[in-house]
Amino acid sequence: MSIIRNLSRTILAFFVLLSLIISSTSVFAEEIVGRLSVHWSPKHHSAKHAQIFADEVNKRAKGKLKIEVYPSKQLFGIRDVMGAVTSGAVELGGIVGVVSFPPINKNFNVASFPGLFNSWEQQRGFFQNSPKGKEIWGELTKKTNSTLIMYNPVGPVMSISSARELTGIDAMKGLKARRLLKSEEPMWDALGANRVSLKTGEVYNALQSGMIDTINSPPGSIKAYSWWEFLKYAQKPYQYYADAYIMANSTWFNGLSSDLQKIIMDVGKEVGTLSTDRIMDHGETVLKEFQDRGGVVTTLSGSEKAKFDKLMKEKVMPAMAKMIDSDALQAAQEFAKNN
Repeated sequence: MSIIRNLSRTILAFFVLLSLIISSTSVFAEEIVGRLSVHWSPKHHSAKHAQIFADEVNKRAKGKLKIEVYPSKQLFGIRDVMGAVTSGAVELGGIVGVVSFPPINKNFNVASFPGLFNSWEQQRGFFQNSPKGKEIWGELTKKTNSTLIMYNPVGPVMSISSARELTGIDAMKGLKARRLLKSEEPMWDALGANRVSLKTGEVYNALQSGMIDTINSPPGSIKAYSWWEFLKYAQKPYQYYADAYIMANSTWFNGLSSDLQKIIMDVGKEVGTLSTDRIMDHGETVLKEFQDRGGVVTTLSGSEKAKFDKLMKEKVMPAMAKMIDSDALQAAQEFAKNN
């Protein structure tokens, strides 16, 4: 009888242990990992807010989901990350719209059309609320198999040089200008600058070696990448608003439970608002630091501003218009005028 009792206890203990093992294994198996690839350095405004997004998602997911951020193009660079999200090579990516989207749908070039949109909200409103804009955005997300999670702007774009003070359009002639976007070509050509196509990760060495001496950039980037070690002269007005996004692979995102999807979208909305609210002040703060380091910021006015506007209207805008379907450009212009 004693032997039977001992055997029963042993069997019971075995099943209790087995149950604990199965339960424990189930808990660990439930954690999902989403890799977020960004090309920005950890010091960059957009990288910081990508990390805030990941930390908050991880906090609310309570072990069910973990977002891991890979900055400084550890996984993919600025020109490669959209393809990586599309293919599922990564689950999420930091996407700069004016870089990644025009090769997929040329009409996204309206986002870098000089002076077209006057705010982040106006530009986003065109793509999310107007019939033509929604058509463009819908085609982009369908072709890239991606879902918008969060707005994470990189900042308004201006010209910055190491060569000389940018007192007007004539000062641009002969400069060696970095070209990141195809849509930058008309402006550099009209200004008489010599353009060199470079990825973000190549800019520092190119400035150091003298391969280039001028870039178009949001102010925050010159600090985040230490480009201001070489750049000394900046020119306003801002040319356009360079928006960026955290995009998720749609297949991956749609496969998540509804509660995890809600957490991701809720956090994306909250942190995206935070990023957007901070970006303009961040850029101006960097420009103040730039000036404290001895940098010069020239705001075109009077006759020089008139010459700049004339060049944009007569040469740059017509050339850029050729990169966009006429109905898309007209729709964007009408939306900007009325909103």
